[in-house]
Amino acid sequence: MPLIRTIQIDQDTKLGVWKIGEEEAFFRTAVTIEPEVHHPHKRLQHFAGRYLLVELFPDLPVNEIRIMDSRKPYIPGNPYHFSISHCEDFAAAIVSRREHVGIDIEKVQPKVARVAHKFLAPREAEFLSSENKLAHQTVCWSAKEAVYKWYGMGGLDFRANMQLQVFAFGQTGFITCDFLKGDRIATLDLQYLMDKDLCLAWVSGENKK
Repeated sequence: MPLIRTIQIDQDTKLGVWKIGEEEAFFRTAVTIEPEVHHPHKRLQHFAGRYLLVELFPDLPVNEIRIMDSRKPYIPGNPYHFSISHCEDFAAAIVSRREHVGIDIEKVQPKVARVAHKFLAPREAEFLSSENKLAHQTVCWSAKEAVYKWYGMGGLDFRANMQLQVFAFGQTGFITCDFLKGDRIATLDLQYLMDKDLCLAWVSGENKK
């Protein structure tokens, strides 16, 4: 299947979501994966994610992607910043020529509630919607995953290093995250949207005011 959603954030930044309906051979004609992924479905997800990068920015040299020790993909010496996420039969990606970015796509499911105490500080748990608690928890998780990918160096405490400011749950919305990690302090602007039982969240920029 083709792209099911694209969002032009600004002239240098764009994101997209792909519903995977193709066989692996379709993607292999355009992109490669190094190192190889062994699990068939995970490999298909990775192919779709990299194919999506080229759909967003055709001149992005996707076959030059390398993987850092922190598992963050990057292109040495290239001006593109990008992030990829996978969930079941969906791949999501964001690309920017301007600044670091992060994206995450998640399904609303009970396991998020079971681990919420590991990624939500008590203050954050207090502002969750009583009517849409699981979906709200999922948005918070997805937002912090997007921030984790924006940072890219690993070693983060989801409760201490990423602190979400109060936001009301909705089908779409904006989130502000205070990022605190050693001498790296930033205020990040995020956006999210819900599509049935899927949540998409992304870091749309660093607030430098």
